[in-house]
Amino acid sequence: MPSKFSAFLARQNVRFDLRRYSIDAMNFMALGLFSSLIIGLILKNLGTWLNQPWLIELGGQSQSAMGAAIGVGVAYALQSPPLALLASATTGILGATLGGPIGCFVSALIGAECGKLVHKTTPIDILITPAATLIAGFATAKLIGPFLAVLMQETGALIMWAVELHPIPMSICVSVLMGMILTLPISSAAIAITLSLSGLAAGAATIGCCAQMVGFAVMGFRENRWAGLLSQGLGTSMLQMPNIVKNPKIWIPPTLAGAVIAPFATVWFQMQNIPAGAGMGTSGLVGQIGTLNAMGNSLFVWSAILLLHFILPAVLTLFFAAILRRKGWIRSGDLTLTV
Repeated sequence: MPSKFSAFLARQNVRFDLRRYSIDAMNFMALGLFSSLIIGLILKNLGTWLNQPWLIELGGQSQSAMGAAIGVGVAYALQSPPLALLASATTGILGATLGGPIGCFVSALIGAECGKLVHKTTPIDILITPAATLIAGFATAKLIGPFLAVLMQETGALIMWAVELHPIPMSICVSVLMGMILTLPISSAAIAITLSLSGLAAGAATIGCCAQMVGFAVMGFRENRWAGLLSQGLGTSMLQMPNIVKNPKIWIPPTLAGAVIAPFATVWFQMQNIPAGAGMGTSGLVGQIGTLNAMGNSLFVWSAILLLHFILPAVLTLFFAAILRRKGWIRSGDLTLTV
């Protein structure tokens, strides 16, 4: 019996795999967030700065489509058949309405997997597959969505409270953790949005993410030149993961840089951000747009962004990297990108 059931699951392409759910599906959740909520934020801000109402409207509509975008993204990551994939747009909307981003993710995931289970098992597949997807997704959203939403909001609130209560040690912790998550094959943006991270905690998270992206970009300039600088500085530091696996010591300089800068940013500069920008760092300059959104468009804010998000991460990372190079912990070619 177990072998028959296993064969059925394999035939339906249903694998209860932690990596598939926590990394693959979550990364596509992040793509859904970027394709709706985050790009909507960018367009909305551009519309405001340029006095273009149509851009403001487009940005607002894009942000409201978050649930559908996440739903389709998660279903696509799970290699769902078209009927389950398209129905997941609705389960994503239901999940987002009742449980926020995390409710959206879980509802879309369970709905898509249930749709895959019944796919092509009956002569009326065109009805059964989307119906199973919708029913399972709706039940998940209804039963556990609100609980997940409250859990994530309270966790985020606890982190923000801790940073405000003990800004120096907690800003260091948040900066280091979020920065490392950004470089790992996990979505720091999805985590920040799911936790509704804002205020000083979001500012500390942004510092850590910027330190990783700018740090790796400048530290590997001699190996990767301008293409590497731009792909990591404005793209993602995740490109360095294969090199980190080979030599984990290359992770030390940008991580230390984030840890050093975070208390200054939190205590003296009172740097803040919004959830959509907290986990993005310098990727597409979303972290900087979020900072402007949270703190206002002033000369002080622009100066703080330039200093804390770009200049200090670059200078401190190069300083720490030089020490490690002299010790022989980082060697020539350790940061060469293979893509």
